[in-house]
Amino acid sequence: MSMKTKNQFAALQVRGRFTHVLEIYVNNTMLEVDKMLEKCGDFNRQQLIMLLLSALISLLSAMLNISYSIIYTVPKHWCADGLGSGPPPPNADECKPFYTNSSTSDTCKNYSYESYMGYQSFVSEMNWICDKAWKMKLGNNIARAGCAIGNLVMGYLADRLGRVPILVFANVMTISDNFLTIFGISLELFCVVQFITGFVVISNFSIIRILIVEYMRPSLRTVCLNISYGFFFCLGMIISPWIAILTGSWRRFMLLQALPIIVVPFFFYFVPESVQWLISRQKYDEAIESLRRVAKTNGRQIDDSVYEEFIEDCKLSQQNTKTNPNLLHLFRMPRLRRTLLILLFEYLAAIVLQDRIGRKTLAFTIVILMCIFILVSGVVFSTAANRSARTLFTCYVIGMFFHSLAVNSNTQYTLELLPACIRGQALGALFTMDLASLIWANCIFDMRKIFILLPEIILGVLTLLVAGLILLLPETLDRTLPSSLQDGEQLGIDEHWYTFRCMEKRTQPEELDSPLAPQNSI
Repeated sequence: MSMKTKNQFAALQVRGRFTHVLEIYVNNTMLEVDKMLEKCGDFNRQQLIMLLLSALISLLSAMLNISYSIIYTVPKHWCADGLGSGPPPPNADECKPFYTNSSTSDTCKNYSYESYMGYQSFVSEMNWICDKAWKMKLGNNIARAGCAIGNLVMGYLADRLGRVPILVFANVMTISDNFLTIFGISLELFCVVQFITGFVVISNFSIIRILIVEYMRPSLRTVCLNISYGFFFCLGMIISPWIAILTGSWRRFMLLQALPIIVVPFFFYFVPESVQWLISRQKYDEAIESLRRVAKTNGRQIDDSVYEEFIEDCKLSQQNTKTNPNLLHLFRMPRLRRTLLILLFEYLAAIVLQDRIGRKTLAFTIVILMCIFILVSGVVFSTAANRSARTLFTCYVIGMFFHSLAVNSNTQYTLELLPACIRGQALGALFTMDLASLIWANCIFDMRKIFILLPEIILGVLTLLVAGLILLLPETLDRTLPSSLQDGEQLGIDEHWYTFRCMEKRTQPEELDSPLAPQNSI
């Protein structure tokens, strides 16, 4: 804290305005982390290394996500019992023998497959089709259970043990998971592998996004995140099917997919731990070490007195702050509780623009457009004449566009709204809610049997409700990320539901001499 700020703090105490000063000081302290990172370099070599890691992880995560569809794809199949060599494939899948009599069984023993461009899938090798198809369904359900549990557990561990160790752990588990699948499989091992896969799949790419948000210059968060994630994730989705076809086998495809992940743990030596997280845990010496590491990588020279003054400010602001808060402590903070519940509901119901109109405005706009699209598509498909393949495909593409836009923008919005001390746990809870939405979504679509437009009406009402709730959230564009629960509680406290960043004048904050003006010097 500068001497000028200390004097103002004491003067206002004398005037009996202690509460207001504390609020100002909290907001001022939140600015110190960004100011310190600006001195150490908030967009330089260190951030480029992290973006490179994020791009690699996004590429591999895309390959991992789509690999389930590729590896476990069910090709066209039919029973080969009683058939000669090289018979033409039937028009549809067939699980029973074509020719049966009193001396033959209705149960098929051998199957033939029509492979696509010579690619052999896991299902065709294991013959997990027809009466054995339940094994795949069991594995899928176990993977979903692992994902639901893993989102919460890995988020909790990331907030307790740090971002970098859990990032490395998640990728090491992915490598082990792939090799276990390649070199030996049984139903029991398959279920174990599927659980591990679901347990770490979200952490593979979510934790590095947390680190980038916490280390990147506020004005560049959106662009950098969407380049490293959006572009390379899309690239991974595009090239994966062709890699699988070129390898010709699911085993070779998984092996080729696992090899690049081996380099990820080595990034542990190049990526520092989150300064915000370390400060939220009151690990001040380690926070200074991370800042020194960033400054050294970026070629910056900073006096020791700057670090010491920064830590003194942090200690003073955290005198009454919990050292080890968890997600349950968040629910004791009224405004943070409301923020998390709105985000949970938003995930349940459902980029550069973010840097122009703000996170809140974009989230509200997306949900309104989704509501309109849902209602219009419901009316279009209410008659059988409009259910052509072209119309279905067009609506599918538009729907996926809105889905991707909503998921990517809201994930970043979530990272910026919630404080660093419980950011991993909260993000895990949101992804778990997203997974839970798959369960009730099928129930809603089944209501079409009651009335053909009922699912669209229900979803339209839900999206309108979400849009209204978004108006209660604070704006985070160009704002310092909250570190503690108190920081998160104060974020946007002076805003109204009708406050939109796109309606504000974009001016640089001026240094005011008023005793009530926050001082940002360190």
